[in-house]
Formats: sequence, C-alpha cells, structure tokens
Amino acid sequence: MDNGDIESAEEEFPGRIGARKYRPVVANDRAVLQMSSIDPGSSSSSSSSGDHQASLQKIKVGKQDNMGADSNGGSLPVHEQANGPPGESKLELFGFDSLVNILGLKSMTGEQIPAPSSPRDGDDVSITLGRPKPADLKFGTLMGVFVPCLQNILGIIYYIRFSWIVGMAGIGESLLLVSFCGLCTFLTGISLSAIATNGAMKGGGPYYLIGRALGPEVGVSIGLCFFLGNAIAGALYVLGAVETFLKAVPAAGIFRETVTNVNVTTFERVESPSPHDLQVYGIIVTIVLCFIVFGGVKMINRVAPAFLIPVLFSLFCIFIGVFLTRKDHPAVGITGLSLDTFKDNWSPGYQNTNEAGVPDPEGSVYWNFNALVGLFFPAVTGIMAGSNRSASLKDTQRSIPIGTLSATLTTTVMYLVSVFLFGALATRKKLLADRLLTAKIAWPFPAIVYVGIILSTLGAALQSLTGAPRLLAAIANDDILPILNYFKVADGNEPYIATLFTAFICIGCVVIGNLDLITPTITMFFLLCYCGVNLSCFLLDLLDAPSWRPRWKFHHWSLSLLGASLCIVIMFLISWAFTIVSLALASLIYYYVSLKGKAGDWGDGFKSAYFQLALRSLRSLGANQVHPKNWYPIPLVFCRPWGKLPENVPCHPKLADFANCMKKKGRGMSIFFSILDGDYHECAEDAKTACKQLATYLDYKRCEGVAEIVVAPSMSEGFRGIVQTMGLGNLKPNIVVMRYPEIWRRENLTEIPATFVGIINDCIVANKAVVIVKGLDEWPNEYQRQYGSIDLYWIVRDGGLMLLLSQLLLTKESFESCKIQVFCIAEEDTDAEALKADVKKFLYDLRMQAEVIVVTMKSWDSQSEGGSQPDDSMEAFTGAQQRVATYLAEMKAAAEKNGTPLMADGKPVVVNEQQVEKFLYTTLKLNSTILRYSRMAAVVLVSLPPPPVNHPAYFYMEYMDLLVENVQRLLMVRGYRRDVVTLFT
Repeated sequence: MDNGDIESAEEEFPGRIGARKYRPVVANDRAVLQMSSIDPGSSSSSSSSGDHQASLQKIKVGKQDNMGADSNGGSLPVHEQANGPPGESKLELFGFDSLVNILGLKSMTGEQIPAPSSPRDGDDVSITLGRPKPADLKFGTLMGVFVPCLQNILGIIYYIRFSWIVGMAGIGESLLLVSFCGLCTFLTGISLSAIATNGAMKGGGPYYLIGRALGPEVGVSIGLCFFLGNAIAGALYVLGAVETFLKAVPAAGIFRETVTNVNVTTFERVESPSPHDLQVYGIIVTIVLCFIVFGGVKMINRVAPAFLIPVLFSLFCIFIGVFLTRKDHPAVGITGLSLDTFKDNWSPGYQNTNEAGVPDPEGSVYWNFNALVGLFFPAVTGIMAGSNRSASLKDTQRSIPIGTLSATLTTTVMYLVSVFLFGALATRKKLLADRLLTAKIAWPFPAIVYVGIILSTLGAALQSLTGAPRLLAAIANDDILPILNYFKVADGNEPYIATLFTAFICIGCVVIGNLDLITPTITMFFLLCYCGVNLSCFLLDLLDAPSWRPRWKFHHWSLSLLGASLCIVIMFLISWAFTIVSLALASLIYYYVSLKGKAGDWGDGFKSAYFQLALRSLRSLGANQVHPKNWYPIPLVFCRPWGKLPENVPCHPKLADFANCMKKKGRGMSIFFSILDGDYHECAEDAKTACKQLATYLDYKRCEGVAEIVVAPSMSEGFRGIVQTMGLGNLKPNIVVMRYPEIWRRENLTEIPATFVGIINDCIVANKAVVIVKGLDEWPNEYQRQYGSIDLYWIVRDGGLMLLLSQLLLTKESFESCKIQVFCIAEEDTDAEALKADVKKFLYDLRMQAEVIVVTMKSWDSQSEGGSQPDDSMEAFTGAQQRVATYLAEMKAAAEKNGTPLMADGKPVVVNEQQVEKFLYTTLKLNSTILRYSRMAAVVLVSLPPPPVNHPAYFYMEYMDLLVENVQRLLMVRGYRRDVVTLFT
C-alpha cells in the first residue's frame, strides 16, 4: 500500500462549503517537506538501533566493547582502558569500566577534564582523557577575591562625592544611607556565596549564576542589563578621572569654567570644570583605554595590582590628614575634628544645586535622601569582582564567600567611620562647596590624592572595559540570541568586536558629561543584577532540590528575599521612572529571548519549581473523581492506527488540528501515542527516535501535547497496556480519540475489525470516553472557516459529553459562525413535544444555545413504507446484508467442517440473525435521517453504539460502515459513567 492510498491530508482553503477540495498526504507534500528539515531522525523500525543516533548529548570516554559472550569462542569481553592498552576488567559483571575510567575523577587519576558547556539538544560532547595540562597561576582569597573587590568598591564616589553626601544628608542620615546600601550588598554577598559554592563556575560571572538558577531567559535579560551597567560604569570612572585632573590642573581646561555663587549674601564663587572639557578629555581617555584593552587581558592583569597601591596609600594619607587638620587649615571652612561641627552637621541640609552638584539657590536639582541613595550606591558595588575571576581561583568554594563578604564589611566599616570623621571635620558649606575636600586635607600634600584618584578611576575603568566585553561574549557564546552571534569569540581569543561595542556605549555616556546623571543609571542596572542573584538563591533555597548543596551554610531563603526586596525598594527610592524603564528593558529582553532564543535546558530553578508545583497539584487533586465544573478533556490521541503515512509524518496532520478543537482557549493536555510492533529490547532505540520525531512534529503543528511511543507485540496488546497505565491520578486521559478505519474494506485489511472492536471494548472496560472521527482528511484547520450547523444526534445518555464537545467547537474560529442543532429520537409522536420541552429546559439550564428537533421512530417507518430512502443508502444496506450473509455462511461452513461452534476472530460467537437484521435496519434509518437533515452540516455528532456482546467484529464494522455512509464529517461519541456538565453554579 503506497502513501497515496491513505485518506489523510491537509486541506486546501475552500471558497465555499460546496466547493471544498481535499487531497491526500503524499511524500512531496509541503508540510511533509517542511517536516523533513526538522526531522530528528528516521523512525523506521526496520533499521537497526545502530543506524539511529539520538540527538541527546553523548559523552564519549575511551572505548568499550559490547558485553556478552563472543560468538566464536565464547570468551568474555575485554574492555579497553581509557588510559592504557586493553586489559582484563575486574568489574566485568557490572558491564562497565571502572569508576575512574568512566568519570575520570581528578582525585583518583589526577587528570584535568574540561567541563562541558551548557547542555544543548543535539550537542555531541566528547571528553578526552590524557595527560594533565600545565596548571595556570591560581590566586588565593586575598589576591583573587578580596583585593579585586576592594579595588572595584573603592572608587570615585568616595573621593569626590562622599564628603559632599555627608554635607547634604547630615551625619545621621549618612549613617542610615551607608547602612542601608551596605546591608543590601551584604545580603547579596551571602546569596552570591551560597550559589557560587554550589558547584563549579564558568565565565560570565553573575550572568552564569542567574542563568543557571532562573533560566536562560532571565539570565540573558539581567546579564545584558549588567553588561550595560558595566559599560556605563566605565564612563563614570573616566569622567571622575577627567574631573579630578581638571580640578588639579585648571590650566588644562580648553573651555571656560563654570562659576556658581554658593551663597547669595557672600557671593562665594565656586569654579567647576566645563562640561565640554569633560567631554573632550573623556573621549580621548576612553580611546586610549580601548587601545590598552586591545593589548589583552594579560597585560591588564600585570599592572592591576599597581593601581591598588596608590588607592591604599591615598586613603592612608587622607586619614592621617584628618587628624592633622586644625581650624581654617589647610583651607577656610575646615574646623578640625570638632564636637560643635559634629552637632551642626548631624541633621540634613538638603537644598537646590545646579546640574554639576554645586549648591545654587536657583538650581534645577533638589536633593533628598532618595536621590542620594542613587548617587551613593555605586560606591558599594563591585562585589561581583571575585566571582568574575572564579576560573583563576585555587578554591572557589572557600575564596568567594570569605573574600567577597570581607571586602563588603571592610568598605562598609570604612564608610561609616568616614561619615563621623568628615562630619566633624568641616562646616556644611565647605563640605558642599569643595567636592575635592579629601585632597585638601591629605597629608603631606593634595597631589597624592589627585594621583590616587586618577589611577584608581583609570584602573576601575580598565576593569569595566575589560569585563563588560567578556560578559557580552559569554552571553553570545551560549548561543541563545542569534543577534549576538557577532560577539562570539573562541576560547582564549580577545573579544575585539564586543570591546568596540562597549567603547561605543562608554563614549556615548561620556558625551553626556554629567557624573550625577550617569550614576542613577548604573545603580538601576546593578540593583537589577543583585536582585536577580538574591531571587536565584531564594528560589533554590526554597525549593531545596537534591542538587542544592552549597558549601556556604550561612544562608536562608528569608535573607535572600529580604535582599531582593531591598534592591526593589532602593530602585523605587532612587527614581520610579528609571526603575520602570530598567524593568521594561529587562522585560523586553526577556520577551525577545523567549520569542527568538534557542536556549536549552540548564536545569534552572524554575524547572524544579514547576516540577514541585505539578507534584503538589497532582496530590491536591487526589484520586477522587473531578467535579463536573472542573472537568477538562484529556484526549489520548491514537496517531497512526490504520494505514500508512509518509515516513516523515509520524502523526496524521489533522489529528493535531482536531485535538486543538477539544480545548478551550488552548487549556488542557493531549497525549499523542503510537504503537510499534515488535520486541522491546530490539525496538527500544527506534521508539526513542520515533518519540522525539513525534514531539518535534507536534511542536511544528503548534499543538500542546505529550508524545509517547509504546513497543508491543501487537496493536491490541499495546493499546490495552496504554489505556490502563497512561497518566497519573486524576490527570489520566479520559477520552480516546482515533480516526475511523475507512480503508479496511478497500484494502481488504481483515485484521482491522477485530482490532477496532477490541479497542472500543477496552475503552468501555477502562471507563474511557471514545471519540471516533470519520472524514478526518476533511477536518478544517484553524484558517478554514465553516458555516452551517453542528448537528448532534443525541440518542443515549452520555453525561453531556457530546453537548460539551459541540460547545468547545464553537470556541474555535473555524466553527464560531455555526449554530448547534440537537436531534432527539422519540419512540411515539405523543412523546415528541414533551421530550422537546424537556431538552430545551435542560439546555437552557446548561447555558447552551441550541435548536431542538425531535425525530420519531414512526417517521422512520413512514419513510420506509413510502420508499423515501435515498438510493445510495438502500444500495449500501443491500450490500451490507449480502456481505453479512456471506460471512455467516462461511462461519457455519467452517464450524460444520471442524465440528466446533461458530467461531470468529478465534472466539466463539452467538449469532441471532433477526437481531443482526434489526441492527442493520436501525443504522440504515439513522444514516437516512442524518442525510435528510444534516447533509450540509459542518460536522455531525452521533452517539457511538457499543459492540454487541458475542457478535463477530466483522458484523459491527458493517453496522458502522452503514451508519457513516455518505456522511462527509462525522464524530461518533460515547461517554463514560459520569457527568461532564452540571446545571449548578
């Protein structure tokens, strides 16, 4: 039987109902050709399992012979060791090489095994065992984590803004400000320590941690925001260095300085660098730094410790100078450490300033606590510096927690001490007017602080321009967003394109030329990243999956939740507008990644949350029957039971369309299954390949469903096993959906009747509803609008399943223009009106709009007596009678010859010829009624009669063939022993 004989097809869009055109599915069909490009592999059962390679990740370690006795000599297999010549395996009984050879444990073999990248479907990862490579230089806690974090935390804000912040907020609120921001970063450090000690870390820093905890979508969205924060931070450090240089050397200014009157009564003049000077020098410095970055990270790492020495020395000089100052020395307004000054500066002194931060009564910027949070928070960032260098650490499990938290506590204590010292050192006017007060009081001369500021800010800028491109390259290398493919780099290469892109962003921010406008933007991006780290730890801690075993034990989900809440609160305190913009940007990236991304399964926390939520929901459903108000159809769709489909199409194309019609607004679950005939041990690999092929096809058809492939000796045994075991609790499938085997007589497939009847009987025994689709090839897809009516021939009580299916069809665009007609069968004319009234009242209480039509059996007899039966129906009836008589005569002849009772399908049967004639006559009348009233209906639903007991399956197929004769599109529905609709709210 070739593929053209099967009656399964996609439909051409009809212009009108009477002009429908259909064609069978063939091998060169457009849908088939499109599926060929996404087909994961052949599912033919005739090919051996060695010909199929499942697109799951494979890890190859050495070589290993197949286990089993040798066919020639019966000798036991010899395993080839991963590192040496073939030898006898001592663990041959277990069928594997030793644990050392399989896993390559470093503690046992001393071999270095590169960790595989993030798992992707279809990746083929090879692990090669060999001699260990020379180990690179590794850093400990001090130089690997503490010093980098300290260098990134201590920066421009402390030198040229901290004394100004103390003067504006006062000592009291400055202490609150430092404690508030320090608590946020300390809690984030605890969360970071927990996540970082839960396994090996790769490149990408917080992006890697968040992505593996919250999923690639969240990881990429927050990672890109963190990249922007680092790129903009580079501009912050560049502007800080340039402003310090222009303050130290005013003659270097190209443009005229800005002059502001601090107090209108004294007319004290305060000069600040021109914004144009900041822009020009900032662009030049950024370009020079970019050339240094292009020289490579090795050169930067060699000079990085030298940048910290001037910072520490300048801090030492500042603290020495604080204790050496005295009244009006070294400048007017400095009082030395004075209790009176401390009292005067305790309360806040918020006021207006110009855009450069210089106090101005007519200034356009008014400062308050919220604005100062945005200005100061960059001074406590930089706690991710250690985690970014995890690959260079000797012991990440120990160094990251101790080094990060130590740097956080050290800088927070230093900030708190500095608040007391600066608040008692100078008047408020001096604190606000002289933003380089740290240089004025430094011992022995201010140039030390100027040099320290410039070198520290340039070092921090170098770190930003070095780290941000590598973060972007790490995101691009994960191959999640195709648009980032331009920034991919091979291992060991410099990310030149990402560096140019980072420099472009940095120069754009430098052109703004305003330090106080840039810092809130950085704050938002860093807070978003810290919030992601806290939420990651919160989720992992709350779920407490078996894989969550961090070495850092001092953590709790409540602390992580508090840290995330503080991050959100600080964001809104700074600026609700900036917060909304940053969240919107992250949401847009998240949506774009969800839409265009191709990330694999990273084992993130959301997957664990979904799993636990599913388990909890399943337990809450219990084993009792679901109330009719909460009943959902869960179809068990038989993909290809009859005939043959093209090899690249594992499921009839219209079955997916029909399964979607059984869901309201896409809600519900469908299980698509197929049965492979054969032995499980021989066909297991074919079944896996076919299952993946079916799942891929369902995704292609945009059908939400689960694919299952079962291997069984026969279709009947396979279905009997599926109908008993498929599903869990109340999530077991409740409706079996399959197509009607219209080809059985044409193809002379004599085994189909017994299989078909057996499946229906199995469904009845298992208490499953049955929906059999006749005319599946003509079932409309979502773009083919139908007109006319949906006709229900409601003959037996089915719990309202037929009514519910008609309502579900109306929710689809294909059938929304149709109306419902309910046909009821009455035995007497006197019962017709009462039956019609009862059905109308019943439908009204069910909130269903339908027209009720009652057909009496007397009208059937009048049609027969008047000869009004359609010619094609009578011809089918006569043919069925003849075939039944012939089959019965053959059974009697075989029974008489063998001396046995009547046998059919290997079982004894009892044939009542009058009952057979009655069944044929009943199906004839019902078919005639359908053709009379519903010939132009969009779809007809009719009650499915159960197979009569002890009747041959062949007879039942004759009844069914006569029932569906000349009906274009028919659903035969049989409910089960429960109601699926209810009259009550």
